[in-house]
Parts: sequence; structure tokens; C-alpha cells
Amino acid sequence: MGWAAVFGTLSLPAVLAYVAAILWTIGYDTIYAHQDKEDDALIGVRSTARLFADKTKPWLVAFYSVMLLLLATAYSLAGLGWPAFGGLIVAGGMLFYQITVLNIDDGDQCKRLFLSNHYVGMVVFAGLVVTIFFG
Repeated sequence: MGWAAVFGTLSLPAVLAYVAAILWTIGYDTIYAHQDKEDDALIGVRSTARLFADKTKPWLVAFYSVMLLLLATAYSLAGLGWPAFGGLIVAGGMLFYQITVLNIDDGDQCKRLFLSNHYVGMVVFAGLVVTIFFG
């Protein structure tokens, strides 16, 4: 809505960013869902943690890779400067670190990794803010 309010239209960069946000959400929500996958199984809840099971890491690589690609494309189409891309690179490193260390059978770690996504969002945001001033 912010894009439409500023530019008076909804264009491709905004749509790409929206789809990227959905993919990021699916990724971090899957990590979160691994905390209670046993309870989900007992009561019949269908979660991405149960769906992806031991294949969670490859799915996260796919979700996060496409998310980063879509955001980079949106940034490029919007003509954003280097700080935005720098923030995206750092955020990508943070996401792939999550995947590397993820133990889907450690509920406490899954919660910590899920919660760490607010830092990922802050890095993306900081890159965009710095672009406004120096980009």
C-alpha cells in the first residue's frame, strides 16, 4: 500500500517485494513450526514442518533463494543504490546461516532462529534507509 500511495500505481517492484515477503514468511514460519510438530501430528494439524520434514533445509534454501532473487530484481527495477543491495547481501548471509545451523529436532533452537528473523528484517530495512540518504 505504501508503494501505491507514493506512486499512485502498483508496479512490478512492489509485487515482487510482496511475493518475496510471502516466501520469507513461509521459510521462517516453517522453522517455527518445527517446535511443535509432534503436537501437530497428534492433533492432525498440517504444517510445513510436517510436510517438509527432513527435507526442510532444501526447501528453506529454495524459499530464501527465490526471496532474495525477487528482492534484488525489485531493487534493480526500482533503481535502488548499493546500500540496499548491501543490506540484502547481509540479510541473505543471515538466512543461510540459519539454514546451516538449523536442527529441526531442537525446539529451543528453532524458536531462537525464528526470532532472529527480526534482525534480518532490520538489516533489509537499514539498507533501504541508507539508500535514501547515500544511495
